[in-house]
Amino acid sequence: MLIIATGTLRYFDVKEENGPEGVPRGFKDLLRVLPFNGAGRGALIGRIGDADTAEPFLIGAQRDVLAPVAGQLAIGVNQAKTDSADGSYSVHIDIYVAESGTVGSVRVVAQNVNSLAGIDNALFAKIPRRVADKDGNPGDMVNFLILGSEEEMQRVFTTAGWVKVDADVKNTVLHGIIVSISKESYLTMPMSQLYLFGRAQDYGWAHAEPISVVASRNHLRVWKAPFTINEETVWIGAATHDVGFERDQRNNGITHKIDPNIDAERDYVEKTLSSTGFVAQVMHFLPDNAMKEAKTATGGSFHSNGQVLILKLAETGKELSTSSLSQ
Repeated sequence: MLIIATGTLRYFDVKEENGPEGVPRGFKDLLRVLPFNGAGRGALIGRIGDADTAEPFLIGAQRDVLAPVAGQLAIGVNQAKTDSADGSYSVHIDIYVAESGTVGSVRVVAQNVNSLAGIDNALFAKIPRRVADKDGNPGDMVNFLILGSEEEMQRVFTTAGWVKVDADVKNTVLHGIIVSISKESYLTMPMSQLYLFGRAQDYGWAHAEPISVVASRNHLRVWKAPFTINEETVWIGAATHDVGFERDQRNNGITHKIDPNIDAERDYVEKTLSSTGFVAQVMHFLPDNAMKEAKTATGGSFHSNGQVLILKLAETGKELSTSSLSQ
């Protein structure tokens, strides 16, 4: 679809009017929480699909958008709920159907399946049910698997708006200073190392609003499995939702408190990644001796129906690039 916008807005604390491109970003943007932090206040933005999981994108004065999945288009102004401005935008939208055979016209829609080759109890006999801290204390539950290459795995997370988490506080502060006025206003807080197959996670990903990330964030860790399934790379993950802070029962320190209903976070992972159009198949598998209730390494409790989410990613080159939606 082609979206063209005209008009102006003016915020009371800005001297000049701005168009659909928004107010140029500045230092004060570090303290603002906007729906899309890759653009300034007042920019015209859009979203396709579920309001809770779909990533917003910049429209500006004109944008040629290729929808990642079917869904309702929502258009709005990039501003906080408490912001107000005088003026208006006029938006014209032309919708086109991609011609058959056009390069990049094929987009995968995730299919829910009852079985996938190689996903069985023999596989789960090789996968620990839980990850552990450095001292071997059992922690988060393994609650999802991804089948796909490293490139495909990184692509689906970044397209869905997940941010790769820095390894330590120093890197977080330095990286935050460098990029805070460009793409993201804040990076997520560092993620502690947990272990599976005798090593720390290969990737940490977080999905959260700036500023509130300190106390609340959707986050997960993934490990590359020491085996493949039908020659496909397997990524094993543990996802939880931080909802505050609590006492760490190992050392009486302060640690993040997770939502005890970890199935909600597993479902959040499914929804956000499937919204990209890069997930080919979705399956839920209930292993033998499924884990349904336990405590984390820090002493917090959680519960689950025991199912593990399986996501098979679409192969690179068989579907449209996300360049038209990425900033």
